[in-house]
Amino acid sequence: MKRLFSFIVVITALFAPALAADDVQWQYTDAQDLRIINKGWDNTLRAYTRIPAYLEDSVRKELWERSQCSSGIAVRFATNARHIGVRYELLWNTHLIHMADTGLKGTDLYILEGDSVWRHVNTNRPYIKDKDTNPDSHWVESTYVDGLDGQMHEYMIYFPLYDGVNQLFVKTEEGAEITAGNPRVIDRDRRIVAYGTSILQGGCASRTGMCGTNIISRELNSEVVNVGISGEGKMDFCMARAMAQIADVDLYLIDPVPNCTEMMCDTLTYDFIKILADAHPDTPIVMLEGPIYPYARYENFFSTYLPKKNAAFRRNYERLVADGYRNIYYVESTGLDGVEDDGTVDGIHLTDLGFRHYANLIVPHLRRILGW
Repeated sequence: MKRLFSFIVVITALFAPALAADDVQWQYTDAQDLRIINKGWDNTLRAYTRIPAYLEDSVRKELWERSQCSSGIAVRFATNARHIGVRYELLWNTHLIHMADTGLKGTDLYILEGDSVWRHVNTNRPYIKDKDTNPDSHWVESTYVDGLDGQMHEYMIYFPLYDGVNQLFVKTEEGAEITAGNPRVIDRDRRIVAYGTSILQGGCASRTGMCGTNIISRELNSEVVNVGISGEGKMDFCMARAMAQIADVDLYLIDPVPNCTEMMCDTLTYDFIKILADAHPDTPIVMLEGPIYPYARYENFFSTYLPKKNAAFRRNYERLVADGYRNIYYVESTGLDGVEDDGTVDGIHLTDLGFRHYANLIVPHLRRILGW
């Protein structure tokens, strides 16, 4: 009888419902007390903005404002929590007509399975619960997952792509252990700096983990600093000088052609790349051609103009090589054929599928160059 009672207790425990999120007593850990990754500079205006504060008076207003988005930034941590959520304050609570709010101002939770496979756990819907009672509130709070196994796992939360973040807290149930995690997971000694346009910034991924630089980061176990500035990736020399100041860069990925005119590609490319190459002669620089948009197949102007921009970009690469710069690589856009067919939201900006194609094109080149 005693044995039967014990069996019933075990069965009851196995099938008892998990504690609902509403019943959890939460503890909130400031992301600043964990490990912030994919951030290039410490001297930014806010904790989660992307270029140095001193550039505010040196760049166009539009460039400055869009650099305040938190694209690419993430927090790394490890926890044995059974319940994980997030609480954060948006900078603007903005909205775009061609991009899902989950990518624009949501956050993604990823978990590491085994030694190297990152799995998407969940995405929060960035709903501001107290908006009706407090119109000025930009606070979002969500629970990603309940009923985890209570074992220590490595995690990552990706920040919004097209909004900024003032503060972010990882929430776990009271008593759960939470640390900054293993520093070799998204290796703190590996760093790529990627510069470009709205596409590089993450437009228009449906969720934050599908931004191209975030995919590359997971696949190469490397930090990737996202300096994609929507509409403003125009090879400003002050941006090159600022990127040259980032410490311990293993590779620069330069992808500005979509925001540049043919004349800009012709007259700015050489000196922009030269600033980086002179400052870091041993650091590889990868120059990526601009994509040929789907409508260019059918519109006479763009069918000739987009290839002209790429041709001007390439001529400057050839000039650099001819002038003795040996650590510069050029990647053609022909591998983005899949993006042309099915991978865009609006004929320009990428869907998740488009970003998958983008990463598939870039990652093999980076592996070969870096030996990773």
